Amino acid sequence: MDLVIIAVIIIVVFMFISLTVKIVPQQRVGVVERLGKFHRLLTPGLNILIPVIDKVRINHDLRIQQANVPPQTVITKDNVQVQIDTIIFYQVVGPEQATYGISDYVYGVRNITTATMRQIIGKMELDETLSGREKISSDIRIALDEATEKWGVRIERVEVIDIKPPLDIQDAMDKQMKAERNKRAIVLEAEAAKQDMILRAEGDKQSKILKAEGDKEARIREAEGLRQAQELEALGEAKAIEAVAEAEKARIQLLREAGLDEQVLAYRSFEALTEVSKGPANKVFIPSNAIETLGSIGAIGEMFKSKEGKK
Repeated sequence: MDLVIIAVIIIVVFMFISLTVKIVPQQRVGVVERLGKFHRLLTPGLNILIPVIDKVRINHDLRIQQANVPPQTVITKDNVQVQIDTIIFYQVVGPEQATYGISDYVYGVRNITTATMRQIIGKMELDETLSGREKISSDIRIALDEATEKWGVRIERVEVIDIKPPLDIQDAMDKQMKAERNKRAIVLEAEAAKQDMILRAEGDKQSKILKAEGDKEARIREAEGLRQAQELEALGEAKAIEAVAEAEKARIQLLREAGLDEQVLAYRSFEALTEVSKGPANKVFIPSNAIETLGSIGAIGEMFKSKEGKK
């Protein structure tokens, strides 16, 4: 009997402690009601409650949460049915408003998202819808912000995951996309061929220009070299003539300084002729007038006269 009483006491104490002491984890908060009326919030850490009088209505997770909106079939402005998948990222910033402002804020967020999505897509054509994910997400977020502000919920981000048109339209779009890609490939190929031809022509042009410039430069250098060679040759000849003239001038000057006149020179010349005429096969013919002229030179005249007599 004593053991039963002790067990009951332990259970009562355990229940009393569990109802009195509340430990709240980080990034979580509890809404406490006292006698059915909002009393306070339980913050992270150790909290003490009055058993039976105080009651934790709900615990909220203050971290960013995500809610998937089921795929919705909506009709575009040009009467095409498309299926859109959306995901919402939200955060509870007012636990009291999130508890008493709406019964289920996640459900409310999904419904507002669906309704807003239908309104937005109904004003857009298919092509605009397929390429306007960012606009759709932005418009849905604006609509959700206006509605969820009083619920203590802040919408962090809205993402349109997928937009699926009907299969026949998707097939037509695939064919159109393939045709566009083929067209783009043909255009790019033609553009590449055009660029190739332009580059080849430009290269050929540059090559010819460089070759012509090279030939021109070579001819100029060749002509310049020939001109310089001719100038040097003429200069050499002029210097040679000048040297010969200077030598002749010097020789005459030396002869004059030695006192040699024309008669002495004639005598030396005929001495040389005499030596030449000593050969058995050599004969020297001297004009008579020359002998007369030389006759005026004493012994020379006698020499030539004796030779003439021997003949």
